[in-house]
Amino acid sequence: MLFAPDTTAALQFLAELVNTGRQSAGEGLRSSADLRELFDRYGFTGRFDGDDAELRTVRELRKRLELFWSLDEDEVVELLNSMLRDAHALPYLVKHDVWDYHLHATMPSAPLADRLSVEAAMAIADVVRQKELPRLQVCAADDCRDVLVDLTKNRSRRFCDTNCANRTNVAAYRARRAGRG
Repeated sequence: MLFAPDTTAALQFLAELVNTGRQSAGEGLRSSADLRELFDRYGFTGRFDGDDAELRTVRELRKRLELFWSLDEDEVVELLNSMLRDAHALPYLVKHDVWDYHLHATMPSAPLADRLSVEAAMAIADVVRQKELPRLQVCAADDCRDVLVDLTKNRSRRFCDTNCANRTNVAAYRARRAGRG
């Protein structure tokens, strides 16, 4: 296992959250209902206001989270430390729902954006500690800007999803065929 299960889930959530602001189809978090669906899919617990102010703060947070894919190690550490400080993070162990003991670092009553910020910072801290920052990547497809977390053992993931991989492979195949003709 590369990362603890809660770290893996947080990293996957982080990439998906960042990608809601990078999609060519437009805003991926159009409403609080979209945010709630994402929140529930990843099993987050605690306060969820479901209002426009909360949605706005989470959208703003995405810009900060996106930086993890473009900064060097020292800059990543500076960013995650500031995120932990800003949210007054205080780690503690907790067990709930289907999760065995894992770390939380904010109270369940803290604002959602603070909890998401700290969750992301804690997960990225594990990535940094294990010298695995190269696993934070941008999709290799020419027409995609989505981010991904490569959780494969052999560090072979290049695309955010199978659609991008298939499109790129078909284009390469057609280019090879055209070159032969």
